[in-house]
Amino acid sequence: METPIRSKTSTIDIYVKLAQYPILADRIRDRMRDEIFRKGIVAERVFEEEVIEKAIASQRREGVYDPFNRESAAIWKSRTARIREFQTDFYFGNNFPPQRFDELVKEVIENNNPKADQIDLSFNPELAPWEMLFRQGEIYESIPESGRERVRHHLEEIRVVLIKGMISDHLQFIGVAKKVLSIKDLRMLYARRIGEGKIGGKAAGMILAWRILKNIPELTDKVFIPESYFIGSEVIYDFRTLNNMSYIMNQKYRPLEEIRRDYPEAIQDHLNGRFPEYVHSQLKAVLEHMGNRPMIVRSSSLLEDNFGFSFAGKYESIFCPNQGTPEENLEDLKNGIRRIYASSLNPEAILYRQKHGLIDYDERMGILIQEVMGEPFGRYWFPTLAGVGFSQNAWRWHEKIKREDGFLRLVWGMGTRAVDRIGHDYARLIGLSHPQLRPESDAKRIKAYSQKFVDLVDLVDNEFKTLPIDEVLGKRSPHIGMLAEIDKGDYLQPVLSKASIRPEDDLVLTFNKLLTESSYPQLMRTALKSIESVYGLPVDTEFSIEIFRKEGKTDFKLNLLQCRPLSEKKDSQPAEIPADIPEDKLLFKTKGLVPDGRVDDIRYVVFVDPEAYKKIGDPNIQLELGRVVTRINQKLEGEKFILMGPGRWGSSNIELGVKVGYADIHNTIALIEISMSGADGTAPELSYGTHFFQDLVEADIFSLPVHLSNDEADNSYFDWGLFREAPGILAELLPEDGAHEESGRLRVIDLVQQTGSTATICMNGLSDKAVAFLS
Repeated sequence: METPIRSKTSTIDIYVKLAQYPILADRIRDRMRDEIFRKGIVAERVFEEEVIEKAIASQRREGVYDPFNRESAAIWKSRTARIREFQTDFYFGNNFPPQRFDELVKEVIENNNPKADQIDLSFNPELAPWEMLFRQGEIYESIPESGRERVRHHLEEIRVVLIKGMISDHLQFIGVAKKVLSIKDLRMLYARRIGEGKIGGKAAGMILAWRILKNIPELTDKVFIPESYFIGSEVIYDFRTLNNMSYIMNQKYRPLEEIRRDYPEAIQDHLNGRFPEYVHSQLKAVLEHMGNRPMIVRSSSLLEDNFGFSFAGKYESIFCPNQGTPEENLEDLKNGIRRIYASSLNPEAILYRQKHGLIDYDERMGILIQEVMGEPFGRYWFPTLAGVGFSQNAWRWHEKIKREDGFLRLVWGMGTRAVDRIGHDYARLIGLSHPQLRPESDAKRIKAYSQKFVDLVDLVDNEFKTLPIDEVLGKRSPHIGMLAEIDKGDYLQPVLSKASIRPEDDLVLTFNKLLTESSYPQLMRTALKSIESVYGLPVDTEFSIEIFRKEGKTDFKLNLLQCRPLSEKKDSQPAEIPADIPEDKLLFKTKGLVPDGRVDDIRYVVFVDPEAYKKIGDPNIQLELGRVVTRINQKLEGEKFILMGPGRWGSSNIELGVKVGYADIHNTIALIEISMSGADGTAPELSYGTHFFQDLVEADIFSLPVHLSNDEADNSYFDWGLFREAPGILAELLPEDGAHEESGRLRVIDLVQQTGSTATICMNGLSDKAVAFLS
């Protein structure tokens, strides 16, 4: 990471910085003028003529100009001296980078005091130029550990000032970062920052987690981050000012309907915008340094990935395949940045901020530009493995699984398929205490819940694509024996060698050998627990994995892409399951993938009938049901209600569940996903770890799968009579939507009106059971 990227400074910056050196300012300006004249920016004679002209002009403004009765020599000398200072700041600020100014300051200080490496600080770090802080911090860090105690408090202050100015001013983050990041780490970030402002939460979390793991001896040579550059959070203001976008500055305070209406226009305005020249030129430098490696442009706002608020999936990430001409690649990169800037006005993001009391915070958008970690395979580029990892496992599908050992959602190819709920496709769910234990129990279910598609970059077509697994995965695929098994109908056969794979064989991604015969699970356990121990909180990471051979053994490289504190439900303790619920009070009971918690005083049930939904057939009606749910969510704001419906709420595939997002369901107290046993007897797919699931957790919404089986031994129960036959109130709430209730597709039930009682749901993750009953 050697390429320095910085933006221009301004005249006012120099003026403010020099104000901190009341004694040395004159000598510093002398050196600045030496540089100005030596570089030929302006001739000394011309410079002095301008000083005289401006001094006379200032006399006229002040009403004291008189060519026949001049002001005293002392006042004239003072006047020209001040004009000379302003001219010096102007010429230097507009023609030299900020690093050169900081170098001159240090040079003057060293000449003034030969003991520049003194133990005590002779300046205020809060007011000093950053170059001075870096150099003094490097002096302190070069002191042997045995003698560093005397300067530890100075070094900590310098780190804190640099972290606050360049990374984050959130106190919880600073408290961790100041113990982990070195001056060398901070200088690297500074050198790779484009423009002014902070690098944002996503970039900050990645850097912090990387440095934590680099400090652990057994992980030092196993943990990496992508080649990265950071666009400072102030650049979005420069961009919008340059393109006359002041009209959007107060957009977040408008009604949500207006924000939704105006959002497409805001996107287009951003796409039509041009960048300041300093950004344009430095983006060209980034591309020259990256070569033709695929890149991704990611949001990194000031609030993103923070302690308590993740903003998971709220802002854009844009892949740039980077296989075109230099001009095309530059335009793709700039379009990615423009789209992310526009996504700061995304209605879902603004609603998220409103719900979490963050709407008044100045949410500036930083940008993280990274290479896409991976390797070429024919015409495609993708990582061997990628996914999301959690240091705590809130869901257990087997009593042996330990919550404290963590959890993974793992995929082959790009990790985008691990963080989104995508119809008919599944990540491998891994409890790290017992990675061989799957939620699925037989070959039929394993195949049903295996990964079917892969996300990758097509180097030939210069596109990010999603392709069926069988178009890419084959006997020539690297590490195929660790990743896949051969489908033999009633069972899955391990790949003993590439030669054992026949052309007609179907391969199923199981990752079994990876998880049972390698050090990979231990690597992930160690990494996640190490980060958690330093954060003092459970963490959520995104990563990719490279597999290679070292000394005849399989080994792994862990590429950290993102890290943030893990959002967990408040006060989510296992609820006691009552043993004596009268049968006429029971609403449902279920077993499997149950979280901890209890919900009381539920008055309304919004019920989408799974069987009626499956029979709809018309995607327009299915989409309209999602819009009805949105309107119900708005109408019942402030009430305690639950949403119950088929399969996978929030799925991109409307055949599997009602298509909704955070803005459509954020007022509910619980989201119930009903799975009816089909021919294969499969259970609900676990949403834990997806962006949609993170939204539920942070909104304090319970997510509960209810699996209804025909097997009597399963001991599940569901009161179909109540949910299908109780009179609904949808026509009263939303008269224009009453037809959906009449058709039996959707029903809103007022439990107090129908039964005289509210409902309670008790969930116990230890016993893996949940029950709902009339209170």
